[in-house]
Parts: sequence; structure tokens; C-alpha cells
Amino acid sequence: MSISKLTYQSAEEMIFGSTEHPISCGLGLNIGQGSVYPEINFTLPAVAICSDTLPEILDQYREMVTSILERAVDLQPPGLVLEFEHLPALSSEFELGKAITEVIKELLVKFHDEHKIPVALRVTISDFRDMVRPPRMRTGKLFEDLITAFRENIAVGADLVAIESTGGKEVSDRALMEADIQGLLFALGVLAPRDMHHLWGSIVKATKGTSSIPSGDSACGFANTAMVLADRRLIPNVIAAVVRAMGAARTLIAIEEGATGPSKDCAYEGPILKAITGTPIAMEGKTAACAHFSHVGNVAAAVCDLWSNESVQNVPLLSGPAPAAFAEMLIYDCRLMNEAIHQNQAKLLRDWLIACDSHRSVHALVITPEASFRIARAIVAETDDFNRTRAAALEACNIIHQGLDSGRLTLPDRELPWLDRIEDELTASDSESVLVDQVAHQYSDVLDLKEYDL
Repeated sequence: MSISKLTYQSAEEMIFGSTEHPISCGLGLNIGQGSVYPEINFTLPAVAICSDTLPEILDQYREMVTSILERAVDLQPPGLVLEFEHLPALSSEFELGKAITEVIKELLVKFHDEHKIPVALRVTISDFRDMVRPPRMRTGKLFEDLITAFRENIAVGADLVAIESTGGKEVSDRALMEADIQGLLFALGVLAPRDMHHLWGSIVKATKGTSSIPSGDSACGFANTAMVLADRRLIPNVIAAVVRAMGAARTLIAIEEGATGPSKDCAYEGPILKAITGTPIAMEGKTAACAHFSHVGNVAAAVCDLWSNESVQNVPLLSGPAPAAFAEMLIYDCRLMNEAIHQNQAKLLRDWLIACDSHRSVHALVITPEASFRIARAIVAETDDFNRTRAAALEACNIIHQGLDSGRLTLPDRELPWLDRIEDELTASDSESVLVDQVAHQYSDVLDLKEYDL
């Protein structure tokens, strides 16, 4: 299914906590029906992951989940989501990840039975197909094991399943460091969409006949990688901002293949997806500083339906375990948004969240509801994945140019030539087949075209 029109008529219609296509999941949780819920993401401290250490690992997860739920009992949120985001070994050795999912779900069922707070478990499988080089994206044992990891976690109670898929990342990583605009368009507009269609067709099939919901994907491996590299001044910020827009076109494919949301928290392209599809989105911002820094701390919350902390290790703080501390922060953030909804002031709070950050950084600018709506409109105006990716990138360039022309956005002088170069190269690269002929051979040492049906 190729989506050809936007769900919303304008960016003004988009608001946190409400969607056109809400979902019901888990134990009584309704997402997108007028409330914002915290989504707490937690992970292990440094530890060897293998069958021998599984008892210790299970104890760590029991401790993390118990501390989160105890804090929830004290603070009484209207609902919450816990995300168990697999480390690579927990997916590739899928019996390990499955055992943890089973333990977490047992704790959540007990919590819901005792306290009646709606709750759901999202399990995010790690994309380990790049454990060999060139990556085997659709053939062989790694792909088969990846789908088995989904099936095994679904079988023991995952309410929502997700992945941060990496098709095309073997090219994107190098293209980012070399500021190769054609390489980025090849990775995100040619390789990634092909992988998304194939992978998400299989994920959705794995959920058929179960109570598990295929939630969504994230361009984290492309756009968040770019954002972090830009923050470290290793690549231009304008490249990272344009890559963010490009990533939305490939993430959309998960929904076109049958995913229903909520999107992944680290998919900062979420507002673009919401504008197109009306499905719920998870977002992260200021409370994700435990995992990485960014310039999108407040604006990211403007139209969220779940509000997340990204991922925090199970380490002790003065207050208590870090996962419980971050659960408290998220609960208070959501309490403010939900009170604004209750007081019929949600749009005012949304606009303040946007105003805080929107012109302080290109990263924030391109995920504002207005910019997201424009990028979404550019995407659905095209009918194929390559031109959708290219159109999203060009619209992001237009948005940045207009921000500069208005005087509200400023960029260092060193960034300005890059913006013109990006636009020129995207404008010239108007044929997918020509681009493949021009670029693919440059990455032949890391890429197997057959794995993308090329």
C-alpha cells in the first residue's frame, strides 16, 4: 500500500496525545486517544551476555522493571509503556532475549492485576544482519534468525514489536564521513527502501494471528548517527538535518507494509509519519540526554503520543536506580502535557515547546510540526521510494533556506556552502538507475547488491 495523501489538513491540527488512528494494546492501554504516556527504556550496565550470565542478567531486568513499577505505583500515571530494547546478543541468541521478555511480561501482568494501571511492553529486536560483511540483508541464516527472534518474543508476550533496521547503513556510514551526498541518496533512497519492504513484510507476517502489534521502525542508524556526528563537529549540521528528512521516507514504508505505530522513540522523523498516516508516535528529547545529546529537547514533544528517555543503564543514583529516576522524569513531563489537554490549553503548550528550540538549530527546525508537514506533503506527492526520499531532502533544504532568509535561523559561515552543495547534487540526481550506475561501484567492497534485489 502506497500512501498518497496526508491524514491532516495542516500542521495546526497536530497535537500531542491525539491521533487519527489510535491503537489499543497490552493491558488496557489506548494510545493516541487524548493522553500522553511515558515510555521507559532501560538497559544493562556493562556485562558479558551469554547463557552462563543469564541468571545475573535476569536479576538485573527484574530489578530495573520492579523499580520502575514501584515508582509508577507512587506517582500513578494514567498508563505507561516499557520498552525492552535488545542488545545485539539478546536478539542473535534469541533464547536469551526471549527469557527476559517472559520475565518482564510476568512482572507487568502482576502489576496490572494489582494496581489496574494500563501498561504495555514494547520489544525492539536488534538488527544483527550486519554481523557479516557485506551484510546479508535477506538471505541466509542471519535473516532467518532475525525473524525467529521476532516470533519467539511475540510468543512470550511482546505487546508491540519494533526494530531499528539497518538496510543501507553499510553505505550510509561511509557516505556520511565522506560527505558524499550521492552516496547518502543511494543508501536512503535506493537500498534502505528495498530492505524495508522485504523486512517489514516478514515482520508483519510474524504477528498475524497473535495479539502482538507491529509498531514501527526508526532511521536511527542513519539520521541519529548523522546528528551525533554533527554535534561532534565531524560533519556539517545541514547534512544531518537533510538526512533526517530523507530517513522519513524509508521509515514510512513500515507503516505501508502494515505497521500501526507507535513509531520508535528515536525516530525523530515521527512527526512526519504522523502527518502522513495519523498513527501514534513515540518521541524523545531532553530526557534522552542519558543516551545522547541533541538540540531538540523540547520541540520533540510537540506532537508526541509516547514520551521516552531513549535508554538508561541500570546504575545507582543518589535517588535510586537510574531507570526509576528517569521513569519519574517522564511521568512528570507527561503529567504536564495531560493537564494542558485537560485544561484545553494543549495547543498553547505545544507552541511553547516549539518556540523554545525551533530556530536554535537545524536539527530542531526540520522536526517542527510545520516543517514536518511540509516534508510529509513532499513525500506523498511522489509515487516511488527514490523520488520520495529525494523530495524530502529538497524540501528540507528549502525549509533551511527560508529559516536563514527570515533571519530567525543562523548557521556558521562554514555551513552555508554545504547547503548549496547538497541542493545542487540532489537536483542533479534525478534518476534512480543513473545514480545506481554512478555510485554502486564506489561501495562494492562493503555492499552486496544481490541482497537488495539489484
